[in-house]
Amino acid sequence: MHELKPNRKSEREVRAGFIPLLDCAPLVIARERGFDRRFGVSLSLHREASWANIRDKLDIGVFDCAHMLAPMPIAATLGLGRATEPVIAPMSLSLNGNAITVSQPLYAEMRNADAPAVREGGMAAARAIAEVVRRRAAAGREPLTLGMVYPFSCHNYDLRAWLASAGVDPDNDVNLIVVPPPLLAESLKAGRVDGFCVGQPWNSVSVAEGHGVIVATKNELWPMSPEKVLGVRETWAGREPELLSDLIRALTFAGQWLDEPANRQEAASILAQPHYVGVPAETLLRPLTGNLPRGGDEADLVDPDAVVFHRHAANFPWRSHAVWIITQMIRWGQVREPFDILALAERVYRPDLYRAAAAGLEIETPEHDYKSEGAAAGALFFGGATFDPRAAVGYLETLPIRAAGTDLKAFAAHNP
Repeated sequence: MHELKPNRKSEREVRAGFIPLLDCAPLVIARERGFDRRFGVSLSLHREASWANIRDKLDIGVFDCAHMLAPMPIAATLGLGRATEPVIAPMSLSLNGNAITVSQPLYAEMRNADAPAVREGGMAAARAIAEVVRRRAAAGREPLTLGMVYPFSCHNYDLRAWLASAGVDPDNDVNLIVVPPPLLAESLKAGRVDGFCVGQPWNSVSVAEGHGVIVATKNELWPMSPEKVLGVRETWAGREPELLSDLIRALTFAGQWLDEPANRQEAASILAQPHYVGVPAETLLRPLTGNLPRGGDEADLVDPDAVVFHRHAANFPWRSHAVWIITQMIRWGQVREPFDILALAERVYRPDLYRAAAAGLEIETPEHDYKSEGAAAGALFFGGATFDPRAAVGYLETLPIRAAGTDLKAFAAHNP
């Protein structure tokens, strides 16, 4: 890691909100290991219980920045979900890190329906839950209730894409409900949900308690896919460009430190403190090291990229990620009025700010702002699909399950 020299500037306080999740780690480590102070920043960290709290407190200026779901700045800039202030994402905080976990009773149903699919895991496991959905409907049973953390989240979009890949309509065949991340493991235990998609460590908490089984990880659905970003109000970024640049540098070096395997044990011990994530360090260490018990009768998963903080250009805010997120908002009817998709992506995701902050710090950044995903790029993308960010409406037209009433022709007229 590049050697840091002490910054002689007086420290400037930055108030940051976070949710108790493994991927709040860059903010926590920047504070605990002094990366913030080396750049003249004093991070004041505030733990929140829900993403709605994060949204509201950033919106009204209680927070200067926040650990945010990748879609949240886009939703805020569109004025969705009660947000009033446009928000930008000048850097990404992490890639991967989510998983889909089901209750022990649902796991048993899935095994009975299609044991090979469950054993294979990832995208294949969707076939088993689809068969459960069909059998329940045929028997007149209540549909499954599945939890996710926020409507404008990759958890919501990942879970929907996973279900839809096997022919399950997430708006009509199951019940999707919003539950804050720290409450999902308890909701599964109490039987209020049959499964959920959430960031670690709450999947591993359910497994450790014997109530849940991980059937798919985010890295099995779309490797190196977006998860959390640094969110700041557009006006604050314009008013404090130097401070934002120093904050980006501090968080980037925290991400580098986190990705060193030798530091993962210390990271787990720090994050385990009650005012941060507040779960046992050994539970946090499992996804941090990629040695992940799935639960049930399934073999453990070994995945060193279960969560990534700096490697694989993890801090770069790809505008193509923003475009994919926007397509999901359109796909599921969260936005109806057509607009220029690339223009919105370029307003909200700001690789120019990240490149400027990284300049001179021996941090390589991608040359381009967009990249394709899937077969065309030689990588996995939701079971074999392809995504070209320059043809977003064409991609939407290939998806057989989407919200009724979405006028793709109108979007095509704004996105030639």
